[in-house]
Amino acid sequence: MTPDRKNKREWSQIKAENAWTLFKVMAEFVEGFERLNQIGPCISIFGSARTTPDHEYYQTAVEIAKMLTDEGYGVITGGGPGIMEAGNKGASLAGGASVGLNIDLPMEQNHNTFIDYDKNLSYRYFFVRKVMFVKYAQGFVVMPGGFGTMDELFEVLTLIQTKKITPVPVILYGTSYWNGLKDWLISTMLSEERNIHTEDLDLFHLTDSTQEVLDIINRFYAEDRLGELRPNYEL
Repeated sequence: MTPDRKNKREWSQIKAENAWTLFKVMAEFVEGFERLNQIGPCISIFGSARTTPDHEYYQTAVEIAKMLTDEGYGVITGGGPGIMEAGNKGASLAGGASVGLNIDLPMEQNHNTFIDYDKNLSYRYFFVRKVMFVKYAQGFVVMPGGFGTMDELFEVLTLIQTKKITPVPVILYGTSYWNGLKDWLISTMLSEERNIHTEDLDLFHLTDSTQEVLDIINRFYAEDRLGELRPNYEL
C-alpha cells in the first residue's frame, strides 16, 4: 500500500471513530439530564479519593453532607472512595439524595456503596461529568484534594467569573490546606501579574467550620441575589 493510500485509509477510520464518539457523548448527556433533572437542589462535594475513613477531612465531609441533607439538599460526588465516599455516606445516613458521578479510569475507580441505586451514573468523558457536577449543583464544598479537585474547583470559578453560570457559593474547607493557594493567588496572580481582579477573590470562601459551610449557603439563597434553586444553565 502506498503512503497516500495508507494515509487516506487512516483518516477514513479516524472520521468514523469521531462520528461514533459523538454518539457516545450524546448518550452520556441524555442519560445524565434525564436522571438528574428528577433530583432537586443539590450541593456538589469535591475532594481527594485518597482520604481514608480515619482522617479528619473524611469525617468532616460526612458531617457536612449530613447537615446539607437535613437542610433539604441532595449531595453529588464523584462516586469514588475518599472524600467522595464520605459525602455519599453522610447523605445516605441522613436519608437524603446521594448521587455518584463515576468516571472510567484505567486503574480505578469503583463506585462507593453509599450512592443511591438509581443515582449511580458512570462516565467515560471527564468533560461530560463536569457538566453534570455544575449544572445540577446549587453550591460547591471543596475539601482538600489533588489535581482532580483543583480541576473541578477552577472549572467552577472560571464559569462563575465569566458569567457562564449564575453565581453559586463555593466553599473551601480546611484553611491550613487552602491558605497557601489563596496567598499565591493574591501575591502572584493578582498583585504581581494582574491576571485577575480583586473581586475575583470574592468568588470563594475559606472556612474550618462545618456550621459556617451551611450558613454561607443558606445566607446566599436567603438574600436578594441572582442565585436560585434551579439548574445553573441551559445547554
